[in-house]
Amino acid sequence: MDSSLEKQDGEWFDSLPVKGGIYDLVNATRSGHSTTERLRAISALGKSDDPRAVRPLVDLLDDANPEIRLCATSALGQLKSGRPVDDLIARLKDQKELPATRREAAAALTMIRSTGALRGLRDFITDEKEDLDLRSYADTLLKMNGLW
Repeated sequence: MDSSLEKQDGEWFDSLPVKGGIYDLVNATRSGHSTTERLRAISALGKSDDPRAVRPLVDLLDDANPEIRLCATSALGQLKSGRPVDDLIARLKDQKELPATRREAAAALTMIRSTGALRGLRDFITDEKEDLDLRSYADTLLKMNGLW
């Protein structure tokens, strides 16, 4: 089988477009000259409704900068894709994470509304080892949206 996808050494991958639109935004999230530039790019990815934005945003959930993590969490909620549910549940349950980011993870999961997202939120709410205020917040989100 002679296909361009079978070129050796990843040549086919190197020939894919990396400029323009979504690719410029993804690059800016990683190598922006300032935090403000990165935050703007992350916000734009969240509004893009482009499924290619999910993976780069998930990768940012582990960024060293807490502002970047918060913004990426919010952007994932805006995309409403079920793909990052496990990552958002992990962010919600990470007791070392800032409370604002954990709250945003709960909100993002509520916006996604997939079975896995709702199950993760319900499990979180019933876990007595978790912060009571955060559990109450997640419970309120579910009830306000008719999901509990």
